[in-house]
Amino acid sequence: MPEFKELNESTSLAQQLQATVDGPVVLINVFTVDAADEEALIEAWKHDADFMREQPGYISTQMHKGIGGSPTFVNYAIWENVESFRNAFLNPEFQKRIADYPASAVASPHLFTKMTVPGHCVG
Repeated sequence: MPEFKELNESTSLAQQLQATVDGPVVLINVFTVDAADEEALIEAWKHDADFMREQPGYISTQMHKGIGGSPTFVNYAIWENVESFRNAFLNPEFQKRIADYPASAVASPHLFTKMTVPGHCVG
């Protein structure tokens, strides 16, 4: 089972799961793992992604790996809303799957919304 570490200590994922936000949210989950466990991390993540893909409100997901020998991975997943993500994340079947991650894994999930920044980002 992975260790969970808050990405932002002032706002926990549990707090975010209770937030009321209109529109889509993006889950960013930063993983670190021992180099020997990288393949096990990917296999556990694929197992989770298969489950999440079938849940109401799921839109898409993508995994990225750090370069230059980095043992850091970043997953982002887009959901229609916080409620959809919360229902999938708290689903007992998903919670059981978390145990499949290697013990060396550290996961830091956090939810975000898209911003509008004039001249740079379209909302």
